Amino acid sequence: MDNKNGGQSSAAMPSWNAWAAASGNSSVKKSATPQLTEAQKSARMQQKTATDLARKKLLEAYKTTQGQEYKEPTKDSQTPQASPQDWQRYHSAWQNYYQKYYGEYYGKAAREYVAREKMKFERNQIEKERKERQAAYTPMEQIATAESQEIQDDFREKIRKKAEQRARKLRKSRHFIPLIIGAVILLLGVCFQYNQVIASHIVAYMSPGNTEVNEIVALDPTLAIKTHATPYLMIPKLNIEVPVVFGTKNDVNSMNIAMDKGVANFAVPGASAKPGEIGNYVVSGHSAGNIYQRSNYKFIFSGLTRMKEGDLVYMDYNNTRYTYKVTGTKVVKPTDVAALRKIAKDNEGKPMITLITCVPLGTSRDRLLVYGEQISPSYDNAPSPNPEEEKEDDGKSEMPANQDSPLESFWKWMTGQS
Repeated sequence: MDNKNGGQSSAAMPSWNAWAAASGNSSVKKSATPQLTEAQKSARMQQKTATDLARKKLLEAYKTTQGQEYKEPTKDSQTPQASPQDWQRYHSAWQNYYQKYYGEYYGKAAREYVAREKMKFERNQIEKERKERQAAYTPMEQIATAESQEIQDDFREKIRKKAEQRARKLRKSRHFIPLIIGAVILLLGVCFQYNQVIASHIVAYMSPGNTEVNEIVALDPTLAIKTHATPYLMIPKLNIEVPVVFGTKNDVNSMNIAMDKGVANFAVPGASAKPGEIGNYVVSGHSAGNIYQRSNYKFIFSGLTRMKEGDLVYMDYNNTRYTYKVTGTKVVKPTDVAALRKIAKDNEGKPMITLITCVPLGTSRDRLLVYGEQISPSYDNAPSPNPEEEKEDDGKSEMPANQDSPLESFWKWMTGQS
């Protein structure tokens, strides 16, 4: 029967009380309320909460199935009797509820159960087959199998112990890793800083130039010889054949630039002679250079320490080859330029040659002077240097030096000296 608002009667859905009366639930019958303990009251409360939740789910399922809203009857409304169609819809709603909320859960649980049982069955089969194979072994085979298993166990145990020992050693060695890294960095730094010292001692006993081994020997001055078109210095004992740069200023930077191209004439007042002139002709060359320095002549005079009295030195200049014989060597300080003038004074009236380089090898602490007298051609009518070039200097001159070490270059760069 339709109500006044045109809506469907609540009889379309059985009320909760009607269902309870039909199922004989005595909880809806009026009876005297017995005295309950606290535990019973708590249990009743939990049961009521669960019942309310199930009722809510059921009403939602019914609403979804029938497409209509169920109205809860009030106390004043009469409780109608449920028809068979209502009960059928009620049970359909319950079935839909179970399918929606429990079907997937139980289906997944069932699949997992089947998978576990299958895996358990397979393991049991494998174990059963293994036992059957062992049972089929003869006593000797069983002993051999047991021994093989024992050997395998011992081998695994040895591997495990070795792995543990290596792990302990590795953990202990980790403390030394920073020290080792620091030592390596320090060693590389020392090698980089003092590479000149290391390399120069090696090159000193090798061919320092980029020339092939030649066979320059003492020449008869009466024979016609073919000389270099440009100034060249040759020392057969050291296998040196190197160009000579003239007209260079005496400061250290200018001399270093010139010595990158070979060796350079270091002319100072009192020692400014040219080849063939009376006085001291001075030539300077590097004994060591940094590994990063771009020059083919940074070790050209590294073997000069091997020169002795009587060794020969040749100089091609202005289409003439001049021959000098070494008469002495000495070590002086870089500022002792007067030593060059003294060589000329001690050998007054003779054309002399003096070779300069830095010692000890790889440093610029001192200067080695190797000097000798011209023996060919004859210098009876040899000219003297220009008197204007013989003026005394102010005493501030310094002999050429090797290239600076990395730390020295860095310090000069930081202090604005270069």
